[in-house]
Amino acid sequence: MTLVRWDPFRELEEMSDRLNRVFSRPALRTNGKENLTVADWIPTVDISETDGEYLIKAELPEVKKEDVKVTVENGVLTLQGERRQEKEEKGKKFHRVERSYGSFVRSFTLPESVEEGGVKAEYKDGVLNLHLPKSEKVKPKAIEVKVA
Repeated sequence: MTLVRWDPFRELEEMSDRLNRVFSRPALRTNGKENLTVADWIPTVDISETDGEYLIKAELPEVKKEDVKVTVENGVLTLQGERRQEKEEKGKKFHRVERSYGSFVRSFTLPESVEEGGVKAEYKDGVLNLHLPKSEKVKPKAIEVKVA
């Protein structure tokens, strides 16, 4: 596990982003700076770890598999896509629309232990599972040095 310096302003920024998701359109941020893209919505994720891999589960309800793109570049995993809104039908009135539609982007900086070439994705029932295998770490060898 990598140690990360605590930054109280980053925590404040993350809390602000969470509040924005609840009360308005969220703005995407990268490393504390505004990104040029503003997402229409941000899917929620769970990230877990076992001895052999990291697992990212992203909820993408009503998103078609062909509307999802996953890339890994320079140690950053990016998940992007679009959830399309129903076309208006004649004679059909909406009384309330609370779900978000449109494009989304999520990016995650990967730990150095992830084998980028082995990332696998599976999509079922509106959940995208991203399997990020850990690379075999080279264990340091103990070398005995004879004192002359």
